[in-house]
Amino acid sequence: MPVIPVIDLKQGQVVHAVRGQREHYQPVAAMSRLCRSSELRAVIEAFLTLHPFKYMYIADLDAITGSGGHAELLARVLPEYPVEFWLDQGLCLSRTPRIVCDYYKTVLGTESQQFAPAPALSNFILSLDYNGPEALGRADWFSDSRYWPRQVIAMNLSRVGGGGPDWELLRRLKVEHTDRELIAAGGVRDDADLRRLENLGVWGVLAATGLHTGSIQSGVGLFL
Repeated sequence: MPVIPVIDLKQGQVVHAVRGQREHYQPVAAMSRLCRSSELRAVIEAFLTLHPFKYMYIADLDAITGSGGHAELLARVLPEYPVEFWLDQGLCLSRTPRIVCDYYKTVLGTESQQFAPAPALSNFILSLDYNGPEALGRADWFSDSRYWPRQVIAMNLSRVGGGGPDWELLRRLKVEHTDRELIAAGGVRDDADLRRLENLGVWGVLAATGLHTGSIQSGVGLFL
C-alpha cells in the first residue's frame, strides 16, 4: 500500500491544507518538521530524504480555482526527479481528450468537471471530491462508474489536515467498486490509520500533515 506525499501549490509556494479552507492555507514550512522552505523543490527533496517515494500527488490550487496556475514551474521542476507525479490542475475531461505527459499523470477531480462522464482517449486518475457528506461536482460522476479509470481517489476535503479518514465512504466504495484501485485521501493521522487502511484493502494513501509533523514517519517504510 503506497504512501503518496501530497503537495498543495498556491501562489508559488507549497501550503499546508486544512479542512479544504483554501483561502486560509499558509506556507507549509511554518508547521513542518520536515522542511524549512515552502519552495517546490525543497519540499520534494525533503519528502525524498524521508523515503524514496515512487509517487507524489500535486494539487495546483490556483489552476483548480481558476486564479492562475503553476504550469511553467511544474514543467521546469518535475522532470528533475525519478518520481511519478500525479497532478490535478483543475482540468475538465471534455477539454483534455488526450491526457498524456512525460513527467506526470493527470488527475481529474469531480469538482472541476462541467460535463457528464465520457470515455477518455488516454488514462487518468479520478478524484471523487467531497466536503463532508457533500459530493463536489456533477452527480453523474459519482453515480455512473462506467467510465471511471482503474485508479480512483476518495478525497474528503473536510478531513484534510488530520481529521481522520472517512471510513464510511471508503468502506462503501470498496464494496461497490471492487474492480477499482481505491486511494484514500484526507485525514490520515498516524501509523494506526495506515494499518487500518491497509486492512480495509485500499490500494494507496495520500498524506501530507502526518509526514510533515512526523506522526506517520516511523510507519512509512512499512506501507510501500
